[in-house]
Amino acid sequence: MNKKNIVALLPMKANSHRVKGKNFKEFCGKPLFHWILDTLLKITEIDQIIINTDARHILATNGLVNSDRIMIRDRKPEICGDLVSMNLILADDIAHVAADVYLMTHTTNPFLQIDTIRTALFTFQNAYKDNIADSLFTVNKVQTRFYRKDCTPVNHDPNNLVRTQDLEPWFEENSNLYIFTSDSFAKTSARIGEKPMMFESPEFESVDIDSPSDWNFAEVTAQYLKNNRNLQ
Repeated sequence: MNKKNIVALLPMKANSHRVKGKNFKEFCGKPLFHWILDTLLKITEIDQIIINTDARHILATNGLVNSDRIMIRDRKPEICGDLVSMNLILADDIAHVAADVYLMTHTTNPFLQIDTIRTALFTFQNAYKDNIADSLFTVNKVQTRFYRKDCTPVNHDPNNLVRTQDLEPWFEENSNLYIFTSDSFAKTSARIGEKPMMFESPEFESVDIDSPSDWNFAEVTAQYLKNNRNLQ
């Protein structure tokens, strides 16, 4: 397989709605954004990391500037704000930075590990080569009993109980990792293409920090991983 040009997209905004300034807030010894950025930099298959941001000045105060592998792109005013679709931000990056494969993740996914990202890339590239999938996204596998707001069951019969492990598995998009191409993005205007595949990411790596309670849970998770898995 010929070497593909792989670009990682790591969008980063100054303001956060529920956890103020979370992307740059210290998390277990270093700014939150540094956790996933440091991981991406260790993956030699990734040729370049694009940071689309309205916070170049904040990054500079944290010692982050353009380098041979990092390109900081100033976010256009028309795609700034909490209500702007992430797909519009990705579209802007894709239009200006060519690649064979794009990998997109968030600063709020600090625990994604090198091996997981590499395995996802390998899995996608083989599936793409065989025309099995045009994009990949990570999921959490869920096997539990769901109910609607009116208490009607969704995926089970309360009068005919089966073990939860025997229920049909459902899969939750966890926003940790997306892999796609410019062609797949062009067809849907989205990071998930017309023929996507799911990739189940490890439970302890799938923490996504979106709220204060998520932040607290992530700190507990970090301590656990540090004690048991040599988290750096």
